[in-house]
Amino acid sequence: MYLVDERASPLPSAAADPALRALIDERAIMRGLARFARVLDSKDWNALGDVFAQDVAFDYGTGEERKGLAALRDNMTRFLDNCGPTQHLIGSVTVDLAGDRAVSRSYVQARHQRAGDAAGAVFDSNGEYIDCWERRPEGWRIVRRDANWQTHAGDPAILSAGSGDLG
Repeated sequence: MYLVDERASPLPSAAADPALRALIDERAIMRGLARFARVLDSKDWNALGDVFAQDVAFDYGTGEERKGLAALRDNMTRFLDNCGPTQHLIGSVTVDLAGDRAVSRSYVQARHQRAGDAAGAVFDSNGEYIDCWERRPEGWRIVRRDANWQTHAGDPAILSAGSGDLG
């Protein structure tokens, strides 16, 4: 049983407390990054809109800027649809907030396994996501992503047709 002291001051509302608002916003952005990793690993391409804006611009390390959620989906499916299981780990996240905009930087480690070969070859990519976020009516969404890959190890053919385009 819990006792509630009605004399205790209530928690400040996020609107009234900028520090609380910043923590809530940062948490939402970090949850968005975690959601993205799970979208990739489940290959739930319809859920990309949970993280990215419809008008997203991105460069996934190839030096080519592309625009739109449909183009992002095409990029993901090109590399991952014929790949086996994957695990994308996103960490060491920093978030810099500026009102309804933010920039996050995060490290990514992505393991890709050959389809149909549970104990077989893998292809690993290690790099950084630099994301620009905006608060939209539906919540925080990435409006710009730059992926900078530092290292790749293993068999790039695991990524099927897209392997020749690695950054």
